[in-house]
Amino acid sequence: MASRPVVPIHQQQVRGGSYNGEGVIGGGKQKKNVAADGKNRRALGDIGNLDRVKGVEVKPNRPITRSFCAQLLANAQVAAAVENNKKLAIPNVGGAKPNVVEGAVAKRVAPKPAEKKVVEKPKPREAVEISPHEEVQKNKSVVKKKEGGENKKKPQTLSSVLTARSKAACGLTKKPQEQIIDIDANDSGNELAALEYIEDIYKFYKLEESESRPHQYLDSQPEINERMRAILVDWLIDVNNKFDLSLETLYLTINIVDRFLAVKVVPRRELQLLGISAMLLASKYEEIWPPEVNDFVCLSDRAYTHEQILVMEKIILGKLEWTLTVPTPYVFLVRFIKASVPDQELENMSHFLSELGMMHYSTLMYCPSMVAASAVFAARCTLNKTPFWNETLKLHTSYSEEQLMDCAKLLVSFHSTIGGGKLKVVHRKYSDPQKGAVAVLPPAKYLMPESSSSGTRVSKGLDK
Repeated sequence: MASRPVVPIHQQQVRGGSYNGEGVIGGGKQKKNVAADGKNRRALGDIGNLDRVKGVEVKPNRPITRSFCAQLLANAQVAAAVENNKKLAIPNVGGAKPNVVEGAVAKRVAPKPAEKKVVEKPKPREAVEISPHEEVQKNKSVVKKKEGGENKKKPQTLSSVLTARSKAACGLTKKPQEQIIDIDANDSGNELAALEYIEDIYKFYKLEESESRPHQYLDSQPEINERMRAILVDWLIDVNNKFDLSLETLYLTINIVDRFLAVKVVPRRELQLLGISAMLLASKYEEIWPPEVNDFVCLSDRAYTHEQILVMEKIILGKLEWTLTVPTPYVFLVRFIKASVPDQELENMSHFLSELGMMHYSTLMYCPSMVAASAVFAARCTLNKTPFWNETLKLHTSYSEEQLMDCAKLLVSFHSTIGGGKLKVVHRKYSDPQKGAVAVLPPAKYLMPESSSSGTRVSKGLDK
């Protein structure tokens, strides 16, 4: 940094005198303490001011503070350079002495450039045109080589060959995966279908059916047997048709009768009274316009009075603890028929087999959902709807074909013997052309008890 030029000091006019470098002349008082004045000047000179001597022009020196700061800066730079050299040090090769920088900023030693490896450029390949015929032959030879290598690595054993042949004979090698159908897609605009809750509702029904399901009770009923129960159910189905009541009312009526007989002993003379009162309760629960009590009195040919029917109604509600909201086979049957994507004939056949099962006491050993699923399965077998059971039905029913086999065979056995019995209300109902006359169709041979399992499997495969 350049030093400032020396400016000549002229005498300045002060009040009452002039300044001559020593003090004030004329009109003012001169300072007596000259030594103190000099010390002040030296102190000012220490911080960069200049001493001024009379008659002598002094060249200004660089301020002490300036050179001291520069020295500090230089020392800091040297220290930083040394640190950088340590980090970027190059190994000493050939005994060469490292460069040492004293009192100056160390320069970075540039590393020697690595020797470039000479890479030979590949020679351009000449493009050779291959005809399509030659390309096909070449691909075939490559495939043969690969197959030959695989065969060498994994030799085929006799058991693997026999397994592959058996799968090919049974049609299992190229079996397409069945697609699950969305059975609620057509009801997306129907608010009454409750599509948001339908799956949860049926999960609840599946859990609840075991608690509300009546157990086998005839051992505890001394005056009632299977035949009497079948006669009562046959008569209730006829009454349901005469009053034109819904199927929900019919299924709930039979459920109330079975649950009441499971908890209370009923004499033979009151069995019909129990059926009448149970249908009155179910009608009040399910129907908009239920039959009156006098209608049932007349229907029973006045075997029971108005008061007897109402008293029995109260007894039933007390024994069942007013529990009428139960999952009957009809609740599951409607859903499973929908999952089967049926036509009208399949729907009628399913209802026909379900009502046959409801009329027989032996079906009480199965839960309502299994009876409903078996009715759909037996109906598909009877009408030869292939496949007899698919992934959609398995998803919605939670039953496989093997699980339904015993119950379905039982329903088909009822179908095969219905024509020769005296209880023909169900047969007559579903022999009507309005119901598709499904009762007159032959039962499913696939589920007949005398047919062997091997023969039925072969016939099933041929039907497909």
